[in-house]
Amino acid sequence: MPRRGAYSGDFPGPRPPRDTETERVGVRKVCVKDGLGRPRTVSLIPSEFRCSKLAAELADEWVELSAAANHGPSSAAHYRQAIAEFCRHVDTTVPRCETASLAVTQPDLHYAVTEWIRLLPSGHTPGSRMPGLLAGKLRILVGRRIEHPHRPVAGQLPGWVEGALGLRRGQTDELDEFTRADKKKIVQAAWADRLAIETRIRTGWGLAAQGRDPAEAGWEEPANLLWAIAHEARTFTEIGHHLPKWSAMAPSLRSLLSEDTPPRSGKRMLMRYLVNQLFLHNRDLQPYRVLLMAATGRTSEEVAALDEDDIEFGPNSVMIDFSKGRAQAQMRQAFSAEPAPPTAFLHPRRPKLDASEITRRLLELNRPLARRAGISPVPLFLRASLPWPSVTASPMDRTTTFAKWLQDHGVSVEGPPDIRRLRKSGKVEKAITFKGRVSDIADDHSVETFRGHYAHGTTLRVISGNVITGAQQRWFNQALEGPVMLTEDAEQSLKEPGSAAALGLTEEDFERLRSGQLDMGVSSCKDPFASPYGQPGQLCPVAPTRCLECRNAFVLPSNLPQLLLFAAHLEQLQLRLAPQHFHALWGQSRVNIDDAIKARTDAEIAQARQQIADGGLTLQLPLATHVEFDA
Repeated sequence: MPRRGAYSGDFPGPRPPRDTETERVGVRKVCVKDGLGRPRTVSLIPSEFRCSKLAAELADEWVELSAAANHGPSSAAHYRQAIAEFCRHVDTTVPRCETASLAVTQPDLHYAVTEWIRLLPSGHTPGSRMPGLLAGKLRILVGRRIEHPHRPVAGQLPGWVEGALGLRRGQTDELDEFTRADKKKIVQAAWADRLAIETRIRTGWGLAAQGRDPAEAGWEEPANLLWAIAHEARTFTEIGHHLPKWSAMAPSLRSLLSEDTPPRSGKRMLMRYLVNQLFLHNRDLQPYRVLLMAATGRTSEEVAALDEDDIEFGPNSVMIDFSKGRAQAQMRQAFSAEPAPPTAFLHPRRPKLDASEITRRLLELNRPLARRAGISPVPLFLRASLPWPSVTASPMDRTTTFAKWLQDHGVSVEGPPDIRRLRKSGKVEKAITFKGRVSDIADDHSVETFRGHYAHGTTLRVISGNVITGAQQRWFNQALEGPVMLTEDAEQSLKEPGSAAALGLTEEDFERLRSGQLDMGVSSCKDPFASPYGQPGQLCPVAPTRCLECRNAFVLPSNLPQLLLFAAHLEQLQLRLAPQHFHALWGQSRVNIDDAIKARTDAEIAQARQQIADGGLTLQLPLATHVEFDA
């Protein structure tokens, strides 16, 4: 044993003084709740970064903000991602990053922020919204620290917070609606699945009513086990204790599951099967969500959040209060209800999208589970889960994808299998019903939301294209079907039988044309009270300025003097108006009058000019038109 003083090594020297700021760098945790009400923890460790002081400052703001704003898991994760990515950028690009802090000017964090924002889009797909989202989250944290009186923020960071972010918001690929054929297949599959579910649960409760206490009647009968579960007479631990191993289990129980059931999990799978005979499980809620969305036209989250207090049944209607968390909006909507069938479980062969009947059936199916769990009011979308050893009631788990349900039921659709497309199909149907009145279509959101998320749909584009094409074709036909120009020979041919009828004229119309009773100046009109520019029965409001664009006009040889005078007025008007303005107002008239004059011979034109000179003829226009001509 060595003597005192024989040790060769020195004792450890005194520890260096602790930096109080470094000592504060510990794990920052944010506790949130997911959509099912389960607690979730999102954490960040500032000491993982070289700029630990900066990370701790941002993380402290994040923790306080999340507690005050009651953030969800996704929002908390986005704040954590923004802090982590910015701190990693500072670690790799900023000199002496160990001393980086929002309270000091060196190193310059303003340059680090702007450079990080500039490089953010390179790490994401083109048009992604994530760069703008992360930059916005970081600016919120810095701005929150600026507002605190005892947390200084030095340098030019306050100016960055008040100025522009430096990134565009980005864009998303909007989903198209389902085709009518695809929506029909989806609704039919949901309807068939719903009937099978209700038959299964009705049969399960019927067996439970026939069963007795398994301790007295036997543990090998499914009816006795269902009775014990329905009446909460025996726990699953007790049931499992009395059941033998899967290999030695009675045929009456083994036949309930498939032959390839794993022996080790056979007993647990049998318990789950028995529970599913009495209560809805998560997959059962999917067809009801599809049917209720199709019946109401609401979003998936609005439908899944409904409970008994949101529904008010009437004799022939149902009133539902919808809540949209994203928009922080509530809306009450009424739906008509069809009369109940004489038999309680009589279902039609074709799907019946009755919101009243669907919600009523959901409440009936979920009441036993809600009563068992002491939940009030009863949620529409409630599921039974089996975290051993008891049955618990939970909200619908939305992580079960709509695509998986379509695959399980053999339904294939064009495009992505996203349930949001079902909502868009409803919006398109509403747009068709209301004939494009956006104020009526966008009754559950803003007009801007409709234009940004729904108006791009294929169906609406096709309808809009047809409307525009129809309008263009109408005006094009109107331009082509302009006045009928008759020469002297053609005017004489009208006396032959059948000639007037070929032009849509009666004998009375022909006589009125010949006698000049229908002379409108530059042309004659077969019916001044059926003008395409006015109301039926109203005298033409635009004669004679638009006669050369009207299908009712007949240009007779006697109208040639007025045609020449009208052509002279258009020449003067063309000198006074801008070319675009003249073309928009009088371009078609100018083309038609030139064609009408070219159809006459030089002798006829010379004779008409002589009539104008000898008789002192002037253009016969209403007084109101002289305002424009003389302007």
